[in-house]
Amino acid sequence: MMNSETPRLRRSDVPAYMMQKHGIPVALATLNKLASTGGGPAMQYAGRIPLYRPDDLDAWAAERLSKPVRSTSEKAA
Repeated sequence: MMNSETPRLRRSDVPAYMMQKHGIPVALATLNKLASTGGGPAMQYAGRIPLYRPDDLDAWAAERLSKPVRSTSEKAA
């Protein structure tokens, strides 16, 4: 559950959050595209401004990561 003291992030703040917290690079252009086509993190709107909850970003990061593997051949399996 989200900590009530953790603010929602603007889309422009998401790349830094993802890199700092998860070590996953995400371009702002990618987030913009995913917001239109789907597949990105859940968001809420405050008027016209999309906002992202850190818990939703954490869940999206977990979905993007593979299980741990010991070789490249395991990833393909």
